[in-house]
Order: sequence, then structure tokens, then C-alpha cells
Amino acid sequence: MARAPRRILWVDDEIELLRPHLLFLEQRGYRVDAVANGDDALALLRGSPYDLVLLDQQMPGLKGLEVLEILRREDPHAHVIMITKSEEDETMTEAIGRQVDDYLVKPTSPMQLLSAVTRVLEGSQIRQQQVAQDFAGRWPRLEEMRDEVEGHEDFAALYSELVDWHLRLEAAGEDGLLGTVDDFLTDIRKDFGGWIRKIYPRWMEDREDSPLLSTDIVSNVLIPRLDGDPVLFILLDCMRLDQWRSVLPLLTPHFEVEELLHYSILPTATPYSRNAIFSGHFPDEIARDHPGWWDGLAEEGSMNAFEDELLAAQLRREMGRDVPLHYEKVFSDRDGEQLLGRVKGALGGGVEVIALVFNFMDQLIHSRSESRVFMEMARDARSLRDLTRTWFERSALFRLLKMAGAEGIRVVLTTDHGSILCRRPTTVFARRDATSNLRFKFGQDLRAENPDHVLTTHEARELRLPPGKLGMNYVLALEDFYLVYPTKLREYQSRYRDAFLHGGISPEEMIVPIALMNPRPR
Repeated sequence: MARAPRRILWVDDEIELLRPHLLFLEQRGYRVDAVANGDDALALLRGSPYDLVLLDQQMPGLKGLEVLEILRREDPHAHVIMITKSEEDETMTEAIGRQVDDYLVKPTSPMQLLSAVTRVLEGSQIRQQQVAQDFAGRWPRLEEMRDEVEGHEDFAALYSELVDWHLRLEAAGEDGLLGTVDDFLTDIRKDFGGWIRKIYPRWMEDREDSPLLSTDIVSNVLIPRLDGDPVLFILLDCMRLDQWRSVLPLLTPHFEVEELLHYSILPTATPYSRNAIFSGHFPDEIARDHPGWWDGLAEEGSMNAFEDELLAAQLRREMGRDVPLHYEKVFSDRDGEQLLGRVKGALGGGVEVIALVFNFMDQLIHSRSESRVFMEMARDARSLRDLTRTWFERSALFRLLKMAGAEGIRVVLTTDHGSILCRRPTTVFARRDATSNLRFKFGQDLRAENPDHVLTTHEARELRLPPGKLGMNYVLALEDFYLVYPTKLREYQSRYRDAFLHGGISPEEMIVPIALMNPRPR
């Protein structure tokens, strides 16, 4: 069944002079009604809907902007293109402020007009078709890239491109092709897990062929940017690459952004990866140098109390001097204005590094696992990204970054690890003293029912963890598995299936962003 022609209402007191343009649009399949004043236009719009309004500014009676103001009150979502002789900045600014879809200055050619009309009315469909066509053309090469993948750069490049395709196809409404990307990501996770099981102990033994890891971020990324001027060093706990790219468009008006990727160390959990960032050391080195800080393999809550000391020590070690440092953890937006005040005070006090840790995303992930309401709000990766962007737009962090952009302050923004939507349980057998995380467990006589679902080792040095007790085993879940006990199988299945978790081995948890942000000139 053929689609009905798109209806356009053209409002212009010189409509007879524009007859060639009107006929040109009709020849392209549009139905165009024309009126010479704003009152007649509003009467028609109230009587029947139009897909697009072409609106002049200078008319007898109601001016174009007055018609636009009334139209926005009565139909906030109406599509409007202003076509006017007025070249005054004030007219254009007010029209844009009232959210016209386009603004053209007469004289315009029929082709210019058609281009604007097509962009407004057909743009989303054209973009959807183009994205689908681009993906179909790229698909054979993606399959080749999977077959050819060898090292950390190949995996990072392939995963990064799949994240981009997921975001592009999602924006275009191509749900069918999104399923193809999801299936391909499932295969990539399996390849990635098998590869990490083999390569990670080698990275821990010989850093020569390893990627940029958590331990390298300060020395390789932050330190080279320290030249006397202050730098904001911001860590968003538990931020996936797709979450970062969903908020990136909000930052590009304020910063020129260069994106790098790094690999989180294992386990991909805050006590290990975040302490590694701030210290520049692996967990076994931290435990050796500070034996009183960690009580063996403690739970997460007690293992991140010394980040400021670790960062200060690393800066001193790398720079050969004490680096003026301001450090804060931010748990909520309630003290956002106070945070901005403290940061401004630190900047005025000669501080070189302002290090801020924002815990919102990690809190969201853990709250989601414990709450049905949050589970519904962030039921999949798409809704998690939407929730992340909604938070970020209204956050103290975004206000802080806009202030940094306006003040010309450079920013290094990163995360400690990501998370993965876990769909499959896998059984482990353990004593009561085993750690409680669902993506990794440490304990004596610990074993997995299916060894293909996990990385298992009894050698702490293969993970650069502090030495454990005799008989200690270390188990990390692969792909989208989560660890359950046989005695609590049903409870854990119902409670944690489709939960975002971290601590294990997947591209979503391990391959995460670093953003180098330089303020745009003003």
C-alpha cells in the first residue's frame, strides 16, 4: 500500500512569486497548501495536521515568529522551516531558540529548498537506510577481523568498532541488525576469554608485549601532561565503553577529545583495578609495601581507603618531587555546588593535580542488582546508557567539566573497569570463607563445575595478587557467566540473572576508555 503524500503548509505573503518552488516540491511527491498570512495558517493547522510548515517572517498581521510562538504552544513537536528575507541575527537566533528545524534566507533555489525539506521529513529514514547499507558493506570485513585477531590491539579495535555499530544501528532504529551485532559480540566474548586465559599470565610475568594496563595510566597518560598548569584527573567508577560514548557528544562542544583504550587488570573490580591506577602497582606490590592496609583478601569496602596516599606516592616517584594534589571521592550530587567551590579553591591554591572519583555508575550497577525498580530502569545495555546520559546531563560532574572547559583546564578522564550483563549461571564449589563476588572468587579448595566457563589458577603470581593461604584457588568468570553455589542455585539464578556485574573477563569489563580533553578555544 503506497504511503500518502507528505503534507506541507507554506505561509508567505509573496507565495505567488514562489510558485516555481511550490510546483517543484509537488513534482517530488509532496502535497503543498499555501496561505498568505499567519491567521489563515493557524486556522488550517488547527483543522488538520501537516507534516511540515514553511514559514516566512515578514507578513502583514502576525509575523512569522509570532506564528511560531503560538504553534509551539499548541503543537510543540511540529516541524518548521523558516524561509525569510530577514538576515538579522536576532531573527535567526530567536527562530533557532524556538527550535525551528531549519532556517533559510531568500532567495533560495528549488534544490536548496528540497534539500531542507528532505532533511527534515525524510532524514531519519534516509539515515536508517544508509546505516543499514554501511553495516552490510562492512560486515564481511568484521568477520575477517575476527578470524585475523591476534593481540590486544586487534581485540580492542574490533570491540571498539562493534560498540560504534551498536550505537549507530540503535540510533537508526535498526533492531534487526542490532541482533546480528549482539550475536557477533557473543562470539567475540568467547574468543576473548580463551585468549585472556592464555595471555594474561604472560603479561604479568613480562610487560614487554602487554597493552596499556591500569598500572600505566598515571605514568603514561597523566604525567606527560603535567607542565605546571593544573590538570583534572577524573575517574568514573565502573564505566563501560558504550556508556562513555553515549555521553561524549555532550562534551565535544566544550573540549577537543582524544580517546584511548586501556585494559583493566584482573579482577575487574574496584579494589584491584582502581588501586592499580592510583598506585601504579599491582595488588601484590601494594600488599608488600603496605602490609597493614589489606587484611589478606578482604572484601571490597575496606580496600580503597588509601587512594590519595597511593596517588601522591606515585606522583612523587615519577616526578622526583612532591606534586601539589587535591583528591576527593564523590558519592552523590547533593554537594555538587560545594564540590565546584572546593575545586576552584584548589585551583587558586596552586594545585597541579585535582583527582576526583565519581561512584555513581558503580552504585547504579549494585543498586540495580538489589532492586526490582532499578532492574526495570536499566534492564539492558541500551537503557543503562540512557540512564547514564540522563544522570550525566544533570550531574555535578558535567557542571564541573563545563567549568573546566570555560577556564581552559585540561582533563584526563577514565574508569577503572566496566561491567557485563550476565545471563548464564555456572556452579562453583567452595568453603564458607570464599569471597562473595559473583564474577570472581578466591578460596581454599575452590573449583568450578565446568572449567570452560572460568579462568582457574592456584598461582597468585599469575594474577599479581598477594599470596594466599595454602590450597588457595582463584576463579574468574568468562563471557557472561556468573558464579553460583549448588546449595543456592535457584536463589542466585532468580536474583542475579540479567544483572550487570564486574570482576570477570570480558571485553565490556576489560577494554575501557581514557579521554584526553583539551578545552576548545574561546
